[in-house]
Amino acid sequence: MINVEISNTSEKPIYQQLFEQISSQIIKGDLKSNYGLPPIRTAAKELRISIITVKKAWEALERQGFIYTITGRGCFVAELTAKEIEDKRDELTHKQMAKDIRYYKELGLSLSEITELVKKHY
Repeated sequence: MINVEISNTSEKPIYQQLFEQISSQIIKGDLKSNYGLPPIRTAAKELRISIITVKKAWEALERQGFIYTITGRGCFVAELTAKEIEDKRDELTHKQMAKDIRYYKELGLSLSEITELVKKHY
């Protein structure tokens, strides 16, 4: 089974939590190329979540190029070069940071205040 922790109290949808945790494990190398993800029904049962939720996460992972599907066999971690992994990490990081920084700016924080907060929490 994959190593994920679902938080029912998080503001993030469960499929997004799955996507983020699995994609980060692929980026860090914890999940290797061609590793077989559990079938959707199995993952849903073990995580005690909806099959639709797991399916949505697997589809997002496939759209982003983290996994591939072989009909009748299942979903597997894609073979990614070091450059592709770096590019995917940078893309995810930039998207998240853009959202976060926009929010902080709406709260009226300056660049130096945002920088200090990042340093404090890092």
